[in-house]
Amino acid sequence: MSQALLHAQGISLGYPREGGWQAVLAQFDLQLVPGEVVSILGPSGVGKSSLLRVLAGLQQPCSGSVSLHGLPLQGPHPRLAVAFQDPSLLPWLSLEKNVAFGLDFARQPKLAPAERRARIDHAISAVGLDRARGQYPAQLSGGMAQRTALARCLARQPQVLLLDEPFGALDEVTRADMQQLLLQLIATHNTAAVLITHDIDEALLLSDRVLLLGDQPARVLGQWSIDLPQPRAQRVEELGALRIDILKTLRQASGNAEPRPCSLPLEPAHVHG
Repeated sequence: MSQALLHAQGISLGYPREGGWQAVLAQFDLQLVPGEVVSILGPSGVGKSSLLRVLAGLQQPCSGSVSLHGLPLQGPHPRLAVAFQDPSLLPWLSLEKNVAFGLDFARQPKLAPAERRARIDHAISAVGLDRARGQYPAQLSGGMAQRTALARCLARQPQVLLLDEPFGALDEVTRADMQQLLLQLIATHNTAAVLITHDIDEALLLSDRVLLLGDQPARVLGQWSIDLPQPRAQRVEELGALRIDILKTLRQASGNAEPRPCSLPLEPAHVHG
């Protein structure tokens, strides 16, 4: 396996509340290598988005550490880009200027004008929006807005994409198109990605590995490796068995099955193509 780009070790999270402390996440570990897509599944409120903020350097964990290229992550980093379900485009800027705006984020390296222009043009072309670069957010469809948000990430040339349910608000056809676009971009740039989702099918279609979070505080209930080649839309039988296994694990946890300690390694289940 390639050397880890992003390494999270022993991440725990919690929040103060009246009369004490609310633990949210316990002892989360992750090693992410170039070109890999890891999906993190779990019910709403389990702490997936909080975990993503920690991986992005936007929030400090209560304990544990995150490193990028072996160096401690102290805050937002130019080689990490985050995309959320809401594209968060600035309505007074054109599509092109929204993409360029990502290059002005804190800690981004200063670019020569020619390189800046090349990055913007490449990112817009990569998501297929050359003809819409002068349009404003109010003129864009939901899919176009998400493409713009993805282009804003790509212009920064990240090594790691952190995605918080970026396609959850899209219709099924647009969502499928965006999923395939994401896979193409990851393959082209050898970018690693962490995808937060509550959709098991999305995780199975896109991921090299799937992690399931559950319980309180949340911990990794199971981990599955998927060795099927892309595209996987026609591999429903092979994916179906894995889907059932993930659902079974989640239902056992919901039914108060006796938990396994976080310190014990979970044996991955493999699907081979």
